[in-house]
Amino acid sequence: MKTLVCTLPGQFEYKEIPAPTVEKDHALIKIKRIGICGTDLHAYEGTQPFFNYPRILGHELSGELVDFDNAPGFSKGESVSVIPYFSCGTCIACRRGKPNCCTDIKVFGVHIDGG
Repeated sequence: MKTLVCTLPGQFEYKEIPAPTVEKDHALIKIKRIGICGTDLHAYEGTQPFFNYPRILGHELSGELVDFDNAPGFSKGESVSVIPYFSCGTCIACRRGKPNCCTDIKVFGVHIDGG
C-alpha cells in the first residue's frame, strides 16, 4: 500500500508498506477524504510538541468501512468518519468517564500513524 510519510520536518516521502489487517476491536477504513489542519502543518514545520518522525499524518478523515472486529451497529460498506483519540480505558481518567484526559492517550496521526 502506498503511503505519504512525513519523515522529517519539511520532508515527505512516498513509501510502500504492507496493507493493514483487522485487529481485535479495530476497523479497516478505505480512506475517501482527509482534512489538513494546524496539527499537520505544525508537524510538517517541526513545531508540533510530542511528535516523533517518521509519521503518517492525518487524523481528520472519512471513508468506507471495509472490515471490522466488534463494531455493533455498523455495516460493511457504510460511510464513516473517525474519532482520532485512543484512550487506554484503565487509567483513573478513563475509569471516571473522561477518556479525553487519559494519561496514555494516543492521537491518530500524531502519536501513532494516521490516515
